[in-house]
Amino acid sequence: MSLAGLIVSGPVLDATEFGGHSGFMPASARPYDLMKDVMKYRKIDSHVHSDLYDGPPENNIAFMDRLGIEKMFISRPVTSGEGTPKDFRHYNDLTLKAMKKFPGRLTGQFTVNVPYQKESLEEIQRRVDQGMVGLKVYTQVKINDPLFYPIIEKMISLKMIIHMHSHCQLGLGGYRMKYDTGIRPNTSIPEDFADIAKRYPEAMFQYAHIGGGGDYEYACKMFTHLPNIYVDTSGSNNPEGMVDFAVKQLGEERVFFGSDNCYYQSVGKILASELTESQRKKVFFENYNKILEKSGNSIK
Repeated sequence: MSLAGLIVSGPVLDATEFGGHSGFMPASARPYDLMKDVMKYRKIDSHVHSDLYDGPPENNIAFMDRLGIEKMFISRPVTSGEGTPKDFRHYNDLTLKAMKKFPGRLTGQFTVNVPYQKESLEEIQRRVDQGMVGLKVYTQVKINDPLFYPIIEKMISLKMIIHMHSHCQLGLGGYRMKYDTGIRPNTSIPEDFADIAKRYPEAMFQYAHIGGGGDYEYACKMFTHLPNIYVDTSGSNNPEGMVDFAVKQLGEERVFFGSDNCYYQSVGKILASELTESQRKKVFFENYNKILEKSGNSIK
């Protein structure tokens, strides 16, 4: 387990318990009240799933209670199969069911598959009318494919963010490595996000899970001068300094807290960062809430 995960999931122990030197944590020092620190921040989870890999929405609620997460924006994207209208309507129905079961705590992000243009546009409007907020899409089509243009224009009119699964292979000798067998060829990469952000500067894009194991530094550097691209910190990988790097590179208002269902690590990596109190509040809550405010869905 990473330090970021340990910092939330377990107690803070004196170094002498591991045979270390007592000077590491003076005996006179007060024990660190970890959960008090965890619970003092308001939190919006901008990237989380329900009815996908981690079970029913009750599991989401349990972690919300444990970690003081005020609201989760859940989705059930099409991760396998053809992604027909029948598929994405079914997954959106699951998300809506979870919303209704836990109103005020879970809010759904709708999903579509853009080759089905007419059905996707109709589905977006239908789900917005039902209270869903924001689009979550996967790897069926790259974010800068012309098929996405009508969808993006619809989201601009709604003043809602487009949250896209992403990846960035690690570099080697100055070159980008080719996709390996675990990465789908239509996965959107930083270059794709940069391209579409320039085409639609009035749109808002969320580059998913910089903690997902890819080259987050490369991505953040590419997005530095593209103010309509935001990143979320979710994922199970927690390189030291990742959150600090993102905030330094993008600015303190373009980084969102997210878990991608990796709850302990995702809270822990913010607490383990060198961010100021003001910056932590922004990442945990305020930044995403400002996005919600644009469409009239902010949390009071």
